[in-house]
Amino acid sequence: MRNALADKFGIQYPIFAFTPSEHVAAAVSRAGGLGVLGCVRFNDPEELEAVLTWMDENTDGKPYGVDIVMPAKIPTEGKAVDLDKLIPAEHRAFVNRTLEELGVPPLSDDVERATGTLGWLHSVARAQVDVALRHRPALIANALGSPPKDVIDEAHEHGVPVAALAGAVGHALSHVANGVDIVIAQGYEAGGHTGEIASMVLVPEIVDAVGDSATVLAAGGIGSGRQIAAAMSLGASGVWMGSYWLTAAEYKLGSAADGTSATQRALLAATSSDTVRSRIYSGKPARLLKTKWTEAWSKPGAPDALPMPLQNLLVAEAHQRIVASADPEVVAMPAGQIVGRMNEIRPVAESIAELVAEFDTTVARLSKLT
Repeated sequence: MRNALADKFGIQYPIFAFTPSEHVAAAVSRAGGLGVLGCVRFNDPEELEAVLTWMDENTDGKPYGVDIVMPAKIPTEGKAVDLDKLIPAEHRAFVNRTLEELGVPPLSDDVERATGTLGWLHSVARAQVDVALRHRPALIANALGSPPKDVIDEAHEHGVPVAALAGAVGHALSHVANGVDIVIAQGYEAGGHTGEIASMVLVPEIVDAVGDSATVLAAGGIGSGRQIAAAMSLGASGVWMGSYWLTAAEYKLGSAADGTSATQRALLAATSSDTVRSRIYSGKPARLLKTKWTEAWSKPGAPDALPMPLQNLLVAEAHQRIVASADPEVVAMPAGQIVGRMNEIRPVAESIAELVAEFDTTVARLSKLT
């Protein structure tokens, strides 16, 4: 599986693993891929500083990347307290009523309330870039397309390539024009923010459109060595995998006492049909695990989701309460259609070994075709 892209990044396999867990990201890097830490959950630059220091110390000197959420155009934005005032009372009432109907208890008085993911804000994401560049990231990726040109230029001045997600050819060409080095062609099947074109169609379209001007990674619906081989046969130089790592043994975010979180139990039980594309998580279309929480928002009388970042501020405490309730039928988690293949909790190194072995077997089988 090793190719020119892997050699460029100093990794064994062109497997780029997006994850909000530093433990999973570090494990991927140690196992020969490139772990990419999602930074959107870090409201405080000092917290990210500490986590990246941990990454520096726990990747055995192997490279890793970071992922931010930053629009190309710098928006007008306020502080969290100002934005909070823009949330309609009827939306708050709906959230509280829904949680009560779903049996999600309130938080205890001694628990600090979540204020929302401020990483959606441009100013916070820019601070995350500043923190990251004080460490040794091998890649800066942006989940909202091209970052502002000055951010791309700053990364390049530090010798760090920039990647951006694209859900259509037009997005990809715009990214390349802005100076992005790697286009992540993310198909409709993917978890989180995603477009409307399936990976089988999107990947070769973007490969053909950008030509030699950028490297292309395939994303969406990739959870096996066969699917990695398919992506590379479509012209991608590697793969970007996200949902797949949510059931890694190293994933400890929201874990219960037995080490398996309610979210992981929900993921393990889900099929490829158990996802839904909705704006209720962040305000932008994102594929989520289908649960009683997502169903409540699709019922008649439910309000429309608010725009980013207001929607996430609205549901922040609700998400916190849902995690605390530990009910796998009421979780709020981005997940791709590949969830149907995520059937066990196992270590990252074991998963990567299986991906590589199946890739090799697939390529060998295809080489016999005449």
